[in-house]
Amino acid sequence: MQYLDDFSVGDRASFGRYEVTREEVLDFARKYDPQPFHLSDEAAAETHFGRLAASGWHTCSMIMAMLVEHMKAHPQASLGAVGIDQLRWIRPVHPGDILRCETEILEVRPSQSRPEMGSLRSQMTAFNQKNEPVAQYVAIVLMRRRPQA
Repeated sequence: MQYLDDFSVGDRASFGRYEVTREEVLDFARKYDPQPFHLSDEAAAETHFGRLAASGWHTCSMIMAMLVEHMKAHPQASLGAVGIDQLRWIRPVHPGDILRCETEILEVRPSQSRPEMGSLRSQMTAFNQKNEPVAQYVAIVLMRRRPQA
């Protein structure tokens, strides 16, 4: 189990592999972001996307799926996130893309009022199979501190 005390500014991790399928892009768009360029090759061809593109919110969901799988393999004493900052969708994600993630710890801060916990700020970047960044954000996560013996 990794606790807040086990992290340092500058720590990095690389993980995940997510194959983006056309069916999933269409299903997500139909349910949550039914804009034409997420639903139709023809409509997407008339935009800067050039072809069918996943919703940015879908991209965030794929990142979250990879993060949860990573946390299953590397358990953390997470108490959940309080939010994200600086979300950017840098490049479109298309069916057939293969995504992966990298994180870097930006800040480790023990709580002043609750000594059993603290917060981490980390930058998450998702890349496609060409190692091009497709999305990036800063996550703020609450974590337990290592129990004292």
